Amino acid sequence: MEKNWDIVEVLRHSRHDWLNRLQLIKGNLDLDKMDRAKAIIDEIIIETQQESKLSNIKMPMFASLLLKANWEKHHFHLEYEVLKENETQSGPVDEKVLTKWTAAFFSVLDFAVEEFQENNLSICIDQVKDGICFFFEFSGKIVRTKLINAFLEEQNELDISVSNFSDRELTLKVFMPFR
Repeated sequence: MEKNWDIVEVLRHSRHDWLNRLQLIKGNLDLDKMDRAKAIIDEIIIETQQESKLSNIKMPMFASLLLKANWEKHHFHLEYEVLKENETQSGPVDEKVLTKWTAAFFSVLDFAVEEFQENNLSICIDQVKDGICFFFEFSGKIVRTKLINAFLEEQNELDISVSNFSDRELTLKVFMPFR
């Protein structure tokens, strides 16, 4: 069941994240670790640029799902990268289908992976000539591969291709054509 996020909750989570980051920077400065403090600042800049790109791809439901994912109780950490912004997009994609599928995929991953492991999911978003490609790369510990297989086999609304799948990693591509 999807949680409804109100503005106060979003701001509370965002403020908490920023406070943690500032404390990391301050702690490293107090320990005279200037290089580490600068590296943290650089990481924040890159992450903020990616948030901006994600917010600009004109898929607000999908962007919202990704932006709040690490605030929810998933058994994986999510990172994302937008390679090209939608400045020259020739048509919209079916955002509702993509968002619904991605949320279901997150849920399946939560049931299929071992908790308290270093589970990471990376999503790379790349606009191509006739649509947008979404590359999902998971690394971690998958304990229920049959669950993921069943989920992927029943997906017929999307163009999904799996290039790598084991109990330690999963790599797949979802192609969304412009409508």
